[in-house]
Amino acid sequence: MKIKYVILAIGVILLANIIIIKSTRKDIQKYTAISTLTDSKDFHQVSYEQKERQKEADLIADSRRNAITTAIEKITPSVVSINVIKTQIVRKYTNPFENPFFGFFDYMPYKREVQSIGSGVIITHSGYIITNSHVVEGATQIKVILPDNRQFEASLVGLDNRHDIAVVKIDGEDLPCAELGKSDDLIIGEWAIALGNPYAYLIKDSKPSVSVGVISAVNRNFAENGEKKIYKRMIQTDTAINPGNSGGPLVNIYGQVIGINTFIFSESGGSVGIGFAIPIDRVKEISTELIEYGRIREAWFGFKIQDLNQMIASYLNLKSLDGVIVSFVERGGPADKAGLKAGDIIKKINDNVIKVSDDAEMAVSDIKINETVSLIILRNDKEIKLELTTQEMK
Repeated sequence: MKIKYVILAIGVILLANIIIIKSTRKDIQKYTAISTLTDSKDFHQVSYEQKERQKEADLIADSRRNAITTAIEKITPSVVSINVIKTQIVRKYTNPFENPFFGFFDYMPYKREVQSIGSGVIITHSGYIITNSHVVEGATQIKVILPDNRQFEASLVGLDNRHDIAVVKIDGEDLPCAELGKSDDLIIGEWAIALGNPYAYLIKDSKPSVSVGVISAVNRNFAENGEKKIYKRMIQTDTAINPGNSGGPLVNIYGQVIGINTFIFSESGGSVGIGFAIPIDRVKEISTELIEYGRIREAWFGFKIQDLNQMIASYLNLKSLDGVIVSFVERGGPADKAGLKAGDIIKKINDNVIKVSDDAEMAVSDIKINETVSLIILRNDKEIKLELTTQEMK
């Protein structure tokens, strides 16, 4: 009987242990499930924060890249450095006796080679490059260096000293080419980017420098300077243009060339925010002429003018000194055929009001061969309109 109770007790104990073990296993499974769920939420939370941080980093990276950086990337490969060797004639002061009592002093001429540098922009895949004429004028050697460090000996195709534009040519493969824009619709205040190689001989780097500003003004005219150059309807910009930038491109937000950087106003020689570029519309016409003919064919008008003065005005009973007087008309020339006569007072050329001879010079500076020009003249107190068709100067 006792054995029976013992066996029963053992069975109860075993059953209880089994129940306890099963219960414990369920708790462990429940805890594991809860723990796994918690860990999963933490994981998703960490993953979400990482994604947000990455998204923020991507936004910052995107904000660094904008229309200006895109335009620079587009134009940079076609901007070149132009290294020039020029031969100059100088006169050296000499005193062979080194004694002032001999009274023998002289200035002996001799030649010396001078290195200068400028910038340019490739405008065709065949290797035509635009720069300023003052960069390559008088050069005995022209070397062009691309941003990828390729170097080429260049030949001078032609130059227009009057408008300060020159075209040089290199022969190479896979040459980059700039896109030429327009300059007749520029907006004052729009972005402008100047590229070039200022002080490249010191920096020893063929990649162009970049400066950014705005279009400050358009149609800035300058009278003929001592070098007989005419700068007409120039683009003014506060974009920094420094020595070595001459001949480089001024581009818009689309990376299109809108002008050729030419000169600055500065007392120190460095940029003070007043720079000027030749409008690309004029550059296109000049470069086309230089590539096709190797020179600028001069338009022939067939007349000469001079400024009015008080004595002439009094003799002709003129009420104003505004305008220029025709001093000579070539027989059989375009002006003669148009009916212009010596003594006529020119008041307007096309839409340009003429007050002095500089105005007339500016007005005809861009007129091409076989172009019809409208003249408003004063003759015997009457205004008369004449139309003159230019011819090529022989």
